[in-house]
Parts: sequence; C-alpha cells; structure tokens
Amino acid sequence: MRAFFVQIKCELGKAYDVATAIADAEIASEIYSTAGGYDLLVKFYLKDGEDVGHFVAQKIQTIPGIRDTYTLITFKAF
Repeated sequence: MRAFFVQIKCELGKAYDVATAIADAEIASEIYSTAGGYDLLVKFYLKDGEDVGHFVAQKIQTIPGIRDTYTLITFKAF
C-alpha cells in the first residue's frame, strides 16, 4: 500500500460539506481541517500499481465544493 496526502482548498463555506463527502465515500484514511492556504489535509492509501493521478482526478476533484488540490506523494515511513 502506498500512502499519499492531498491538501484541498474548498469553496467558501464548503469545507465541512467536502469533508463529509470524503468520509461518506470511505476512500480516506484520515481527514484533518487545517489553517493556511488549504482547508483540508486528507490521507489516502492505494494499492501498489494503482494510479494516484487518476484516483485524485476521478475520486477527489469531482466532489462538489472543491476548488483546488495539491497532492503530496510519500516514499518511505520512518
């Protein structure tokens, strides 16, 4: 399994709706509300060989209320 994180910028007033939609879809490991340039930080796991780009484009960016995403790929846990 490969872990990666996505920072999500939401439309104004939509962060809780977006977080709820992600939780209801049962696709995330963890969902955090954050301060700063992005509203949410979400941790995902994919099986080795699955495409992160397609997952983000098809499963995350299509959720209503999302304005922008920033994906962080991880390599090794310490």
